[in-house]
Amino acid sequence: MNLNELAANVLQQQRSTPDLIADALREAILRGIFQEGQSLRQDEIATQFGVSRIPVREALKQLEAEGLVTLHLNRGAMVSVMTAAEAQEICEIRSALEVTAMQLAIPQLSESDMEKAAVILEASDQTTDAGHLAKLNWEFHATIYTPAARPRLLTMIKNLHVNCDRYVRVQMSQINYQQHSQKEHEQILNACRQQDTKAAVRLLKRHIDTAGEQLVTYLQQKS
Repeated sequence: MNLNELAANVLQQQRSTPDLIADALREAILRGIFQEGQSLRQDEIATQFGVSRIPVREALKQLEAEGLVTLHLNRGAMVSVMTAAEAQEICEIRSALEVTAMQLAIPQLSESDMEKAAVILEASDQTTDAGHLAKLNWEFHATIYTPAARPRLLTMIKNLHVNCDRYVRVQMSQINYQQHSQKEHEQILNACRQQDTKAAVRLLKRHIDTAGEQLVTYLQQKS
C-alpha cells in the first residue's frame, strides 16, 4: 500500500479534512512509507490530496503533538526520529500510566470485556502481518483499560503507543517476540479474570519493561 491508496481510503470517510490527512500520513509513517528523518513537503502532500496547504499544516500539527512529526521554522516538517533515551522515557511513563489504568479497570471489568480481549488474542494468533499485530496489540490493551472510565488517561496512553508503533511493528515481525508477547497477554488476561490486581499489575509492568528494554536495545544498535 502506498500514500495514494491511503489517501483514497481515508477520503471516503465523513470526517474533517485535517483529520483525514493526519490519518493517512500517520499510517504512512507507521508503515514506513515515510522514513524517520524524511522531509514532508506540504505542497506535495496538498497536491496528493487535492487540497490547499492549510489542512495539511493542521494535520502535521496533529502529528507533531503525537510525536511522529517534527516541525522546524525554516526547514518545514520531517518524520521524527526516536532516540534510545526517548524510548526509555516513554516506556517508563507508559508503565506508570498503564499500571494506574489497570488498577482502576480491574474492579469494573465485565465478562464481555474479557471475552472481547480473548477474541483479540485469538485474532493475533491468526496473522503474521506486523501492522495488523500492532493494531491488535493496542486493541487488547485498550479493551482492558477502558473500563477504568478515565478517557484522558486512555488518550495519553494511546499517544505513547502511537509514538512507539512504527518500532513495535519491527519487533512484532520477529516470531519469538510475538510468541513471548502473546503469552504475557494471556497471563495478564487470566489475572484480570481472577480479579487479581496485584498479579495483573506485576505482569503488566514486566510486559512493558521487557518491550521497552528490547526497543531501547534496537534503537541503540541502529544509531
